[in-house]
Amino acid sequence: MNKRYFIGGAWPYANNSLHVGHLAALLPGDVIARFGRMNKWEVIYVSGTDSHGTPITERAKREKVTPASIAQKYHEEFTRDFSDMLFSYDKYSVTYSPEHKALVQEYFKKIEQNGYIYETTNEQDYCENCKQFLSDREVEGKCPVCGKVTRGDQCEFCMASFDSDALTEKRCRTCGAPPSKRINKHLMFALSRFQKPIEDFTLKMASNWRWNAVNETKKYLLQGLPDRAATRDLTWGVEVPKEGYESKRIYVWIEAVLGYMSAGTLAAKSKGIDFKEYMKQDGNLNVYYVHGKDNIPFHTVIFPALQMAIDPDWALPTHIVSSEYINMKNESTSEEEKMSKSVGNIVSIHELVQSFPADGIRFYMILNNPERRDTAFSKSDLAQSYNKILAGGLGNFVNRNLSFIKKKFNGRVEKGAVDENVREHIRKLYDYMGEKYDAAELRACAEAMTELISYANKYYDDRKPWIQAKQEDLGDFWDTSATCLYLMANMANLFAPIIPAGCEKLLEIMSLGKPEWKEIVPPESFEITQLPILYARIEQ
Repeated sequence: MNKRYFIGGAWPYANNSLHVGHLAALLPGDVIARFGRMNKWEVIYVSGTDSHGTPITERAKREKVTPASIAQKYHEEFTRDFSDMLFSYDKYSVTYSPEHKALVQEYFKKIEQNGYIYETTNEQDYCENCKQFLSDREVEGKCPVCGKVTRGDQCEFCMASFDSDALTEKRCRTCGAPPSKRINKHLMFALSRFQKPIEDFTLKMASNWRWNAVNETKKYLLQGLPDRAATRDLTWGVEVPKEGYESKRIYVWIEAVLGYMSAGTLAAKSKGIDFKEYMKQDGNLNVYYVHGKDNIPFHTVIFPALQMAIDPDWALPTHIVSSEYINMKNESTSEEEKMSKSVGNIVSIHELVQSFPADGIRFYMILNNPERRDTAFSKSDLAQSYNKILAGGLGNFVNRNLSFIKKKFNGRVEKGAVDENVREHIRKLYDYMGEKYDAAELRACAEAMTELISYANKYYDDRKPWIQAKQEDLGDFWDTSATCLYLMANMANLFAPIIPAGCEKLLEIMSLGKPEWKEIVPPESFEITQLPILYARIEQ
């Protein structure tokens, strides 16, 4: 059976613009998807906008708009940003879509039928003024640690985490009235029953997952998995498919991660694929979840537990692609700073694409990706990387080869022999980079790109084709040209998952079709009819 890739990119939350931190965490998913498609494997690559939850309802109240209008605004913005960055999702969905809601309700009922949902009652804050139960975020009071007024789940000043009952002088954040206590009923998910299965699964997958995923998961498991509330008192979200719970919604931590399954179902349907069959682990399926470090437990513990509760045949994550953090480099001091609204050092994706080509951003973000440790971002570093490696390295190699042939021989390429040592070097790179793409070790691929660009330019300089072209016998010149054209064609294939726009343009110049993951030897003779600039330098 053909190899298959299921790739889920974390769903950004619809309350703020996408920035370089999101890009660093999510871009690896697109690179892996493109590599899989180049191999002619069955690829389903999905993500979407996470549009429910208390932060959006709170913001809607403050701005006197509907939660749907806020979610829609950011969903449209995210869709544009991902398109600008050449992301190739098979389905980019949103959690307020009817299809997502229907599938989540179906999964929720299945979890209950399988015995993992139960009812509980407890005392909860209630606002007599607003006539509603209050979540932790809807309550504020004095922090038990630092004494400052903050919301009821985490102090915004000292960052202490606590239950809202630990606050003093509590009040409703909407109207300011002190809350009372009332008995409330909720549905719970029996997460504790998956402690041993998740421990066994983590041990089994440790060699495939990134080290931070393994470590964070072990820490989470060491605390013991608690049962978690499956419902919330909200009006914005996925309705609970159970009588007596009409005023509640499915907790966002359940329904958002199930978006991988709802979006995957829709993507598979568009390809004529049975998604349930596709997602059965038979040894041919790689399952990648791509996200930032802060999302690890949701993808290694909570989501696998939900999958086990719905259908034990569903494939669990074989690869957890969990990035560390991107900090910002101060352009004046070169010191690293955490991204902060108050400091004003957050760079949005929309801002980036106004100044840099998507390929340049993609290459820099993969070369500088925080795979094993935090890294720092700066626009000047991005410009320098682009100018030196893509414009001055790859673009220059292509331009000086093709422009010389265009000028000296009217663009007509004659037969020449490709250097066998170069061919052997390229074949080894297909093996090496293929393994790295498959294992989501993408920085190694970007580093190999840099080395190959230097290798190609050195070959050109050492062979001195401008001198060979002056000889009576042009055999050496056409051998050099054939080898350089061979390097260009295979660079386009090897680099296409990371810098797709330039690679597709290069193959088009050489009339070689779309990128594929296999060695390619250009025709013995052909004509260069166009000579666009592959990558133009950027003035800083």
